[in-house]
Amino acid sequence: MNAEAPGGPGRIVLLTASHRVAPGLLSWPAWQTLHAADRVLCAEPDHPQLPYLREAGVTAEHAAPTAEELVADCAGGRSVVVLVGGEGNRPLTDGLARLGGSGRVAMPDLELLPGSYDLPGARLLDVVEVMDRIRRACPWTSQKTHEGLAKYAIEEAYELVEAIEDGDRDELREELGDVLLQVVFHARIAEEDPEDPFAVDDVAAGLVEKLIHRHPHVFGDETAETPEDVRAHWLRTKAIEKQRDSVTDGVPLGQPGLALAAKLGSRVRTAGLEVALPTGESTGDPTGDPTGGSTGDSTGGSIGYELLALAVRAERDGIDPEAALRAAARAYRDAILAAEGNTR
Repeated sequence: MNAEAPGGPGRIVLLTASHRVAPGLLSWPAWQTLHAADRVLCAEPDHPQLPYLREAGVTAEHAAPTAEELVADCAGGRSVVVLVGGEGNRPLTDGLARLGGSGRVAMPDLELLPGSYDLPGARLLDVVEVMDRIRRACPWTSQKTHEGLAKYAIEEAYELVEAIEDGDRDELREELGDVLLQVVFHARIAEEDPEDPFAVDDVAAGLVEKLIHRHPHVFGDETAETPEDVRAHWLRTKAIEKQRDSVTDGVPLGQPGLALAAKLGSRVRTAGLEVALPTGESTGDPTGDPTGGSTGDSTGGSIGYELLALAVRAERDGIDPEAALRAAARAYRDAILAAEGNTR
């Protein structure tokens, strides 16, 4: 059944489908168009949609017509559907545009019909596919280990923070990609472990389970009216999950010093413990260095304890001491540039 009147210019439909969506999952308008077409053409003999078209009773011919041939085939009001890749068929569409612009022929109606659409997050499948190929084919990537990549995870995290603080949206998008690369890279390496392998799907599944479990006010029967309610839920859930022997369990000692101090202060405050801040005075060392080592400065050792107290106080007041110090350091950097006569 054709919508065109007999003898009319006909209709050309370029039907696309996302390769990130399972073949055969086409929209209802796509199936209607396929069943109503006079011809269905496909240049790729192994196109993933072909088996599903056959099952649905749609005959697709293996053909790659030129623009002129396609227009001629629509004569008499015929409808022709061409299956093209997800990005379209640039040579064919360019040829049709040139033909239509020439004014030499009566052009059929031309429609680009998406048969399926990418869901949010679909491009992550591309990341996994590309990472898998690079891991197998790249001499550098194929030799990397978790240990060898660890420093890059730290560097990329710092660069992401810098992009956030700079307010640079393009840089933020790029740095988020670099952090994502670290996750996908490590997950791909983990697949090869002979004793305890896991893949990126396992990482994602664990994250989904954790997010759902820690948000009972979204996925369960709990209620939360304020951010404070959400935080309380979160802390209770984590306490049940972790079953820590100490409030210091799980605090990475390798993180930056101010962040470490603030994290310890947060754990103590949340647990309601009364723990006096050390001052270094009880060691008997005049430098305040509990190791007994010399700092080369009679007040050098005590600076660490002063910074500890400042970081704990900042955390208590809702201030990120690392971010505060970075902001102050940036201001200092600007003052240095100004003193040098630079305008960067």
